Amino acid sequence: MTNDKSDKTSERVLLAILIGIAVLIAIAGVNLYETRQQRAELNDHLMQLVTAIHSRPANPASARLSGPDPDKVYTVNTEGAPFEGPKSAAITIVEFSDFQCPYCARVGPTVKQLQDVYKDNVKIVWKHYPLTSIHTNAMEAAVAAEAAHSQGKFWQFHDKLFASRSKLSPDQMRQYATELGLDTAKFEADLTSPEIKKHVTDDMSEAHRLGVTGTPSFFVNGRFLSGAQPLAGFAKVINSELQRLKLPLPPAAVQ
Repeated sequence: MTNDKSDKTSERVLLAILIGIAVLIAIAGVNLYETRQQRAELNDHLMQLVTAIHSRPANPASARLSGPDPDKVYTVNTEGAPFEGPKSAAITIVEFSDFQCPYCARVGPTVKQLQDVYKDNVKIVWKHYPLTSIHTNAMEAAVAAEAAHSQGKFWQFHDKLFASRSKLSPDQMRQYATELGLDTAKFEADLTSPEIKKHVTDDMSEAHRLGVTGTPSFFVNGRFLSGAQPLAGFAKVINSELQRLKLPLPPAAVQ
């Protein structure tokens, strides 16, 4: 039997420990973590842990872990979303992501590896899921990326944002638009366009419908894959799908 009082006490103790760690880090400052980005990543991780504690089921012994079921095949709407790769690729990888999320930035090179290994077998689809409770510029970055998408330069803007993840002020994003040769008047108008913002909020609503609780989150032909997985984690699901479809594995595929 689960003791609710004991669970709540344990939760308070764990939360106090996390807050204590955060305070110690703040005191130690650069002596413990050499760069601002490293401190931001650790703070992001702590915030996600705190969020996870507060969203924990009241009776964890009887409840399944939150999030989509990895054994289920989900239908994910990709209409109008930015994508790379052949439209009719055998494998569609949908990524729900956040431009301020350190783990989303970390998985980027792995996604590039997937494209190099599986080539025309894979299509990468981007869906916005800015974690606005912990990332103050994530919504604005998502809207700006959609504004770039309306001019056919989503992926170039995507790369700019991740390369400068600590520099996402409105003025800095306007500078990226200029550097990419976007129509700056249209870009400026799109930053406040309800239609452009709706593309982002629709993605967020779909993430909630699917049960997504964090970033990055992936759906590989509808099968859920959580977090910044290594290449082998993606390959396991992709290879299984290619075999199911009776398609050959590429020579460089991770077994």
